[in-house]
Amino acid sequence: MAVVATASSGGAAGMIGMIVWIVLLFGLMWFLMIRPQKKEQKRITAMLADMAVGDAIVTTSGFYGVVIDITDEDVIVEFGNNKNCRIPMRKSAIAEVEKASEANA
Repeated sequence: MAVVATASSGGAAGMIGMIVWIVLLFGLMWFLMIRPQKKEQKRITAMLADMAVGDAIVTTSGFYGVVIDITDEDVIVEFGNNKNCRIPMRKSAIAEVEKASEANA
């Protein structure tokens, strides 16, 4: 009877050890994958919120332009030297913003 009790308590300790490893793996996965993604999303949200008329931008497709007008969800961007090339686009299509004061310096 003593051998049976020892085997069942060893199984419980093994189960607890396995649960601890699973929790540690999920914690490591969150730290390495989800946390940096949320940090990058906060950076992008702050960048788009701080955008102003006259700022130089780069779109996700690689086009360079200057912000002419801003609405809640969209921006109007002027591309190139041609003043007639103004295109409305979503804010989510902007990859980088360079402030107008930094571009002139």
